[in-house]
Amino acid sequence: MKYRLPDALSRRSSAPAPGPQRVVVVGGGIAGLATAALLASRGHSVDLLEKNTELGGRVGSVERDGFRFDTGASWYLMPEVFDHFFELLGTSTEAELDLVTLDPSYRVFFEGEPETVDIRPDRAHNRSVFERLEPGSGPRFDSYLASAASTYDMALRRFLYSNFDSPSAFLHPDVVRRTPLLGRLLTRSLESHAAAAFEDHRIRQVLGYPAVFLGSAPDRAPSMYHLMSHLDLGDRVLYPMGGFTRLIEVIAALAERHGARLHLGAEVTRIRTRPGAGGRAAVDAVEHVGPDGTMTTLPADVVVGAADLHHLETALLDPDLQTHPEPVWQGRSPGPGAVLAMLGVEGSLPQLPHHSLFFTTDWKSNFGDIFGDSPQVPDPASVYVCKPSETDPSVAPEGCENLFVLVPVPADVSIGHGGDQGAGSPVVERAVDAAIDQVASWAGVPDLRERIRVRHTVGPEDFATRYHSWRGGALGLEHTLRQSAFLRPGNTSAKVDGLLYAGSTTVPGVGLPMCLISAELVLKRLTGDRSVLPVGG
Repeated sequence: MKYRLPDALSRRSSAPAPGPQRVVVVGGGIAGLATAALLASRGHSVDLLEKNTELGGRVGSVERDGFRFDTGASWYLMPEVFDHFFELLGTSTEAELDLVTLDPSYRVFFEGEPETVDIRPDRAHNRSVFERLEPGSGPRFDSYLASAASTYDMALRRFLYSNFDSPSAFLHPDVVRRTPLLGRLLTRSLESHAAAAFEDHRIRQVLGYPAVFLGSAPDRAPSMYHLMSHLDLGDRVLYPMGGFTRLIEVIAALAERHGARLHLGAEVTRIRTRPGAGGRAAVDAVEHVGPDGTMTTLPADVVVGAADLHHLETALLDPDLQTHPEPVWQGRSPGPGAVLAMLGVEGSLPQLPHHSLFFTTDWKSNFGDIFGDSPQVPDPASVYVCKPSETDPSVAPEGCENLFVLVPVPADVSIGHGGDQGAGSPVVERAVDAAIDQVASWAGVPDLRERIRVRHTVGPEDFATRYHSWRGGALGLEHTLRQSAFLRPGNTSAKVDGLLYAGSTTVPGVGLPMCLISAELVLKRLTGDRSVLPVGG
């Protein structure tokens, strides 16, 4: 059954909206575009500045010889968040996107084991999978998913749409009643939570892997995030036809339809301030360099930084105006980096569905290589493979397959950059070679390497160069206890009035749905809405 936002979450804020303001949004990824669309739809004058020549940020695309690759997001989860966002803009998901349900949702390959596991949009099927892997585990599967659904529901009702600027998020009876449970979920890891319910290591891996969606590891993410299992084991995984670049096209078009002006090739160099009320600084303008090298200044009443927070704070603001100066970042974690490979393959690959996960047996060593004191590229690595050509014929020439391979690595720019046809840095290309051979061996495609026609790779250095990503991280700040909910960097500057933030390095977190919510949280700041509820349509 499709999960719906409760009716209570659709109430309109009673706070009066201010008059139209001049808003400059820095960054044209999904958070920036969503912010521009929402604020323009509420009558503000919005200019968006994107340094690259294409919109989308990490949710980009690459075309090579008839293959079209999504370069970032590839999982469509939390559909109710997308539904609500489109409703705020006077439209609907159904009107804007052609979504299909994936079946199987994904397939898991386990190191050294011939048997694979298919997770499907069928709860009874998934329960039977758990029973097969660990006889007698069915009732525990039911309990685990019931807890995941309940926690997910509470997160939607009380936390994800909150700026944590009012005690109402914490004092509601629903939260107070669950305080002991919340304490347990926050103070033990997702790995420990899964291990307390199941013995089979394969089940534990299926339940622990959602930590990677959060830019973390199962032994580092709080067990609060077992709520993610509601999404894949108890609901559906969807795909927008045309790929995730289609999502960017749709949101960009909505932003422009509501009057936002989107500027490409506009590298922001400074957020300029003026004396404000009470001796504080206030935003005044944004300086940027255009494609022709001309310096331009855009006056602003409000600036929304929707790019990487580290870059925004340490590179675009004067030192005495930084809420998050360089020393603060020494105690933060950027989450993992990534080596990406976009492969155009001759012939079909029936062994792989749309989503495949390749899990190594020794996860402790695997994640230790990424997050430990002596970081290195894992070998072997737990690899993710997306084959969108399974669902969408538009992404590959007829008779060919489109593969997107992600290898989690440390957030370390010294790993290097990618390139075309093996021209990337040696460490990046070796990691891709190893992943290709791993997929070929585990999935039973011995000639996979010989069938590759197109090869485009990306490394952590590319994330730093293209997106100003701190340390070359691939997703945004890791979801540890100290970087979750109200402990995550907030979306307002403590030193500059009118400076707000959106995106994966602020609240509520990483991922497409969280970035859409972050845009709505900016809107709530501007309207004075201090509720924990989403904005009304």
